[in-house]
Amino acid sequence: MSLAELMPIVQSLSRGEKYRLVQELLAELAQEEGLAAGEYAVWSPYEAHEAAATLLQLLEQDKAEAA
Repeated sequence: MSLAELMPIVQSLSRGEKYRLVQELLAELAQEEGLAAGEYAVWSPYEAHEAAATLLQLLEQDKAEAA
């Protein structure tokens, strides 16, 4: 079946069904690429106290230079 034949069918799906279709396609592509399915760690600024201290230091330094 070609993409041209699939598009009218996909367009007739509900929003939830389209979302599920995208999830299934992405999972299949990941499997074909040899990527493991699951959760991946993502960096977050929460609890990044050293980064906050560095940023504060740079802001204070910039403020002192501007004065």
